[in-house]
Amino acid sequence: MPDYLGEDQRKTKQKDEKEEDKPIKALDEAEIALLKSYGAGPYDKAIKQTEEDVQTALKRVNELSGIKESDTGLAPPALWDLAADKQALQSEQPLQVARCTKIINEGSDDAKYIINVKQFAKFVVDLADTVSPTDIEEGMRVGVDRNKYQIHLPLPPKIDPSVTMMQVEEKPDVTYSDVGGCKEQIEKLREVVELPLLHPEKFVNLGIEPPKGVLLYGPPGT
Repeated sequence: MPDYLGEDQRKTKQKDEKEEDKPIKALDEAEIALLKSYGAGPYDKAIKQTEEDVQTALKRVNELSGIKESDTGLAPPALWDLAADKQALQSEQPLQVARCTKIINEGSDDAKYIINVKQFAKFVVDLADTVSPTDIEEGMRVGVDRNKYQIHLPLPPKIDPSVTMMQVEEKPDVTYSDVGGCKEQIEKLREVVELPLLHPEKFVNLGIEPPKGVLLYGPPGT
């Protein structure tokens, strides 16, 4: 089939075809090190080493002070001021725990909050001067005074001790591929545990409740 390329275009095409036929050569360590050196300043190595030293020292300090990641809203133990907290507790009036069930006229200057004091009654109350309206949400636990039942303090979610005991502090590195001879059991386990978390809409479309858990039985080690 005749082509309509010019002489220069034909040479370029042949040159490109020859270059494509060349095998791809892997870079050696010296070439990789040379590529990494591009764009690096004179202090990059020292800065990187300093950052690693800072992270190592921070990790060591956290281990010595007993700091653990937590979603309870508590400050690290190193920042605790127990004496000041004790003095503040003695000077302040005790608060009662309630739950904000609904916000009326949310976002306006005349917003009202419906709170439910457990085993007592429901009240429509205001916020204290020390609380911002953006800090209170529906369904949140709050601290209210015992006189006017004004909301004085937003509280963190209640922690179930039984759930806390089952929390895994260190993430295990065991995968499904490390377990042999249990293919059917693994499929059922993923269907019961992972599927409701990753695809909850499937259970909604089917109109069924996801399983509450799974019971594993058998001799130890299986």
